[in-house]
Parts: sequence; C-alpha cells; structure tokens
Amino acid sequence: MTTPAQRLKTALEAPGLHLMPCCFDALSARLIEQAGFRVSLMSGFAVSATRLGMPDTGLISFAEMLDQLRNVCQAAPGLLVIGDGDTGYGNAMNVQRTVRDYARAGAAAVLIEDQVSPKRCGHTKGKQVVGRAEARMKIRAAVDAARSGSDDILILARTDARAVHGFDAALERCQDFVEEGADIIFMEAPHNETEMAAFCAGIDRPAMANMVRGGQTPILPPRELEALGFKLAAYPLTLMSAAIDAMRAALAAVADGRESQVAQADFEALKSLVGFPDYYEREQAYRAAE
Repeated sequence: MTTPAQRLKTALEAPGLHLMPCCFDALSARLIEQAGFRVSLMSGFAVSATRLGMPDTGLISFAEMLDQLRNVCQAAPGLLVIGDGDTGYGNAMNVQRTVRDYARAGAAAVLIEDQVSPKRCGHTKGKQVVGRAEARMKIRAAVDAARSGSDDILILARTDARAVHGFDAALERCQDFVEEGADIIFMEAPHNETEMAAFCAGIDRPAMANMVRGGQTPILPPRELEALGFKLAAYPLTLMSAAIDAMRAALAAVADGRESQVAQADFEALKSLVGFPDYYEREQAYRAAE
C-alpha cells in the first residue's frame, strides 16, 4: 500500500496544477475531499483563528496543531494533507520531531519555514527570518528526519526572506533548500508576475503559490499559475472567509427574527456529511439479540 507521501509525489510528477483549498478542521477537510480535490494544506492562520480565535503570530502550540492535523487526516483519509509546521517549533531537533509526528498523524507533507520564532502570517508586517545558514540547516534536519526510519513524508520548504532581504536573497534560500533535498519549494509573497516566474524558473522542484486575497502576491487564474510553472496553488482563507460571512448573515437574520436567506444544508445532508448513516449500519453488527 502506498503512503500519502508517495501518492503526493506521484501527483506532483504528473502534468498539471493542483488547486488546494486550505482546511482548518475535520469538517472542512471532509468537504474539500468530497468536492473532489486531491490535496489540501492545513492552514496555520485558519487553525489559529478557528481553534483559538487568535492571530497567526506563533500563539498556537505544536501540540494543538498536531491534534488538529490528526483529526483532519482521520476525517478525510483520501485527501493528501500538507501540515503547516511553521518554524518547526524550535531548533533543528524540534524540527525533526515535528516532521516525524506530522508523518505519524497522516500528513503527506509538512511545511517548514525560516521565520524567527514567534512567527507571523506571511502577508502581515513585522516578519523576521533566521540567518541563511540556520535556515538551511533546519531544512537539512527536516529532510534527514523524513528520510530516516519508517516515517514517510515530503518536505515543503518555505522562505519569508522576500519581505526582509529582497527577491534575490529569497531565491538563493530556495536554491539552498533544493540542494538540501526539499521536495516542494514555497517563496512567500513575491510581489508580481515577473518574480513569480523567476522563482519557478530558478528552482528544480515543484513550486507552490499562495493566493491570499488582499495579500502582496497577485491573484492569478489557475491557467496562468500553471503557465508560470507552479505545481500547487494554495487558497488559505477562502473557506474560512466564506464561512465567516455566511455565519454573520445567518446571525443577523436570527437577530432580526426572520428566516435566513443564506444557503444552508438540510438536516439529512448534515447527518450524511458527518457519518450518521455509516454509524447506524456498523452499529447493527454489534446489536445484542433480545
């Protein structure tokens, strides 16, 4: 039987761009899977927001992210999940533990970035990155952990150096990560299509784009992202933002004493989504005779 990492590697070797609506809990992961998407990134921003009601500024812990990842992978076993490992939650040794535990939770890949801890959302102010040598060593540690023992997981290496040191320095870090054996490369927040194209051309690995509405990177249609050379396109806030607006509209309707006009799943659909029919069927096998 193939592992999630092996299936993701095969998917990335095939032609085409993979669109990744980002999940943040078990239910969103299941919806993504049922909609026919093959890959999803569990967004640290969205998990921080939905689990803690707090900003993506390094406040959420390794244990909380691991627990959320485990729930996501169990709820959507057919979905190839990339877990957001942030900075690896410490030094190179912490990175190795993060990689191994994310693999055991069921992730196909883990994202490790080069920000200084506590990290910040890639499209917000105040970011700092560790030195180039330390960033390289953390990715080396991640790759070593992924390749040793029985754990199987791909490494998605991310740099936030574009905002701190400029595009050329960020591209050099990406090339370092390729040399260290990272499987997927992600430069956060290139400023224009020229930079996006140069990034993809400058690395010999699958490249990821991050489509954040209101962020620093242009939002491009999938066909243009693929033409630039990207293999993965993440939509980190699309589902959470849609849910927020829908809940606000429904709450306003309840407060006004009127029926909400927001589209809603009916009760039977909700029961099916969370597995009531399967539960009832399996329950029958263990019903004691009267």
